[in-house]
Amino acid sequence: MPMIVGNKHEFTTLPTHSNILDLDKERVNYIHSKLLLSSKNNKIDQKLASSANLTAKSGSLIGSANYFVTVGLGTPIRNLSLVFDTGSDLTWTQCQPCSLSCYNQQDDIFDPSMSTSYSNITCTSSDCTQIYAATGRDPRCARLTNACIYKIQYADESFSEGYISQERLTITQTDAIDNFLFGCGQNNQGLFNGSAGLLGLGRHPISFIEQTSQLYNKTFSYCLPSTSSDTSYLTFGATNDSDVKYTPFSNVSNNSSFYGLDIIGISVGGTQLPISSSTFFSGGAIIDSGTVITRLPLTAYVNLRDSFQKGMTKYPIASSFSILDTCYDFSGNEMISIPKIRFFFRGGVAVELAALGILYAESLDQVCLAFAANEDDSDITIFGNVQQRTLKVVYDVGGGKIGFGSNGCK
Repeated sequence: MPMIVGNKHEFTTLPTHSNILDLDKERVNYIHSKLLLSSKNNKIDQKLASSANLTAKSGSLIGSANYFVTVGLGTPIRNLSLVFDTGSDLTWTQCQPCSLSCYNQQDDIFDPSMSTSYSNITCTSSDCTQIYAATGRDPRCARLTNACIYKIQYADESFSEGYISQERLTITQTDAIDNFLFGCGQNNQGLFNGSAGLLGLGRHPISFIEQTSQLYNKTFSYCLPSTSSDTSYLTFGATNDSDVKYTPFSNVSNNSSFYGLDIIGISVGGTQLPISSSTFFSGGAIIDSGTVITRLPLTAYVNLRDSFQKGMTKYPIASSFSILDTCYDFSGNEMISIPKIRFFFRGGVAVELAALGILYAESLDQVCLAFAANEDDSDITIFGNVQQRTLKVVYDVGGGKIGFGSNGCK
């Protein structure tokens, strides 16, 4: 059955930056290299289990294809807009005096000298020695102060470099984490697009999830809004999951900070695609809030694309856009219908994608199928953030499972 997308003007709110998909290719390369790093187990004591709800906003408001929340740092509190990223571990923000370089951000840059709760970590501490597994680079030691220095570089050559520090992180009026480990960036460059830095939601001991494990019980959930005019949530701790179906994390995440999935199959327009489940198991699969476009094994992508095209013959074909090779011109249509797409995960979990989780619009006359192929079937499958739009996604890290619910937000 076709899916009714709705009024054509809904597409005008989608990101149109021409470099987003080029950077997304580099993000995928970064994930491939990061999977080679293994994580170690470590626990940081906090308080009794709680829950906290933050407002999640589309990064298109600040020129990004990712999503951000506002948290407080320091004493007194300085509010900062951080991109939340399930594929990163280290939380970091730009810090004064920006001794080498800082990019433009919408918030005032955090000044640690104005906070009474800030302190540096020495390079001989155990907190410093675990930085390698979270960043892929050995920490350095400041010659005069013995402070621990990190550097993390992303696939698009963006980077942050500075001090590993401790600070009071305020999530809500009632929830604050003392001595939270984070990166206080003195040298930051790249396409972070107005955000103050990153909130790392991976599985490494230095990640936000692990540092707050006793406060939020290693559980979080979110819903990614479909347009820049909509807001949604990032919730830490317990959530109402009566409408959520769970699938276990897969083994791909045993030796990494990523969250693995077992994809069993895909259907288009109600018809199961002739793809063996072994096609997905060959390279494994992860879910990642920081990757925009879902990457599929070549065999799976060709099947999905061909089946989707059969349901779109009434629309004019448009030229391909970057990594997207199946595009249409919707400029002459008030209402658009597209084939429904469902993903099937281990445990009998079926997830139907929202209409705006299937299409990516460069412009109204160039709207593309929001999937891309890996080079071959052995590369890892990545379930990206376009496909997650409007879904309720629940990460029960302690329970070893991830859940999906429909209509989590607009």
